[in-house]
Amino acid sequence: MGDEERNRAERSIFLSAAAEVARLLDLDDAASVPEDRRARQLAHAARKPLLQRAALPEEFFAPLMAAAVHDPDPSFCRWFVEPALYAFGRRRVTAALLTYARTGTDAERAGANRAWYCAHLPLRADWSPAYAPGGSRDPALDECHDVVDEWLRLSARRARAART
Repeated sequence: MGDEERNRAERSIFLSAAAEVARLLDLDDAASVPEDRRARQLAHAARKPLLQRAALPEEFFAPLMAAAVHDPDPSFCRWFVEPALYAFGRRRVTAALLTYARTGTDAERAGANRAWYCAHLPLRADWSPAYAPGGSRDPALDECHDVVDEWLRLSARRARAART
């Protein structure tokens, strides 16, 4: 598969994931938007409603992570990572990214690397109703030192392998 075919396939996966998130939110499908901008339009429409929810059902997790990993723009993958962090916790998000890094395609591994940066954003009680009254949440949701350690080990192994 050539580069253009790979890029087209990645854009298609991103569009499918963004469309699934929009569908779960009951947002318009942005059918009138040209296809090359449709995924970004859907992501933009979903950003605020995702952050305004105190909780997200389980069915949101996989599409949010797929959209984050397949988003070609490292500046915008945050739009999917951030609501997943608030709703599902940093531990679960980083573990999913580690899985993509271990078993994903080259494009998914690259996307997991882009999203990893966003997975460490500071969480703020005043940004999301996902926090309990008074601005607290279960610390276990965000405890991920062991996942970070495994990510670092995997990254080091890959770096050593690339040098040899």
